[in-house]
Amino acid sequence: MNRPYTFVNVAMTADGKIDTFERRGAAISSKRDKQRVDELRAAADGILVGGKTLLEESPKLTVKSEALREDRISRGLSPNPIKVGVVTVADIPLESDFIQTGDARVVIFTTSRTSKSQIETLRAHGLEVIFDDAPRVDLNKMMLTLKKIGVDHLMVEGGGTMNFELIRLGLVDEIMLYIAPMIFGGANAPTLADGLGLTRNDAVALKLENVETHDDGGIVLRYKLQGRV
Repeated sequence: MNRPYTFVNVAMTADGKIDTFERRGAAISSKRDKQRVDELRAAADGILVGGKTLLEESPKLTVKSEALREDRISRGLSPNPIKVGVVTVADIPLESDFIQTGDARVVIFTTSRTSKSQIETLRAHGLEVIFDDAPRVDLNKMMLTLKKIGVDHLMVEGGGTMNFELIRLGLVDEIMLYIAPMIFGGANAPTLADGLGLTRNDAVALKLENVETHDDGGIVLRYKLQGRV
C-alpha cells in the first residue's frame, strides 16, 4: 500500500453528534474509553486532525500513559506519534497545546492561503510545514507524503469534515466508534461525517468487525470500509 493504513476514531453520542452545537470540544468519552484511545494513539505512527479541530480545540494528541510512552521509547520510537495538522490557513498560535504539549514531531499540511511569513515562523519553531500551492490540501498527495516520512499506521481524530473527505476519497480502511449513552441534539452540531454528503448510490458500505459493550452503557463498534454500496 502506498499510503498509511488509516483508521478514524470517533467518540459520539447516541444521536451521532461528536460535539454540541457550541463546538467547544464537549467531553463524550468515558474513563474506560479514554484508556482505549490512549492505547490506539500509542500504537499509531501519526495522529491527524483537520483545520477546524486544530484551530478551535488545539488538541494535545499525546499518549497520556507513562507506561505506554516508555514502551514506545523501548521500541526505538518517540514518546508520542507524529502530530499531523491539515489546515487551509495555518494561523496556529505558537503557544497552542497542539504545538507545545508533549515530545512529538509536528507536521503541518497547508495551502497557498497561508502567508509565507507564517510558514517561515512555524518552520523557525521546529514545525515541518508542507505547502500545497493550491486553495485546498491534496489529501491523496498528503497520504503519499505521510507514507514516505514513516507513517505506516495513521489515526484520524476528526473533525467531521476531515473524516468525510477521507472517507469520500477512499482513504480510510477502518472506523472505530465509541457511542456514549447520551444525546446532544442540534441541527448544527457536528457529526461523524459532515461535508457535502453522498447520495444513496454513492454511500460507503461498512462491515462490522467487532462490538464491545461497556458497563456504563457505552458501546464500541469497529467497522472495515468496503467501498461503495
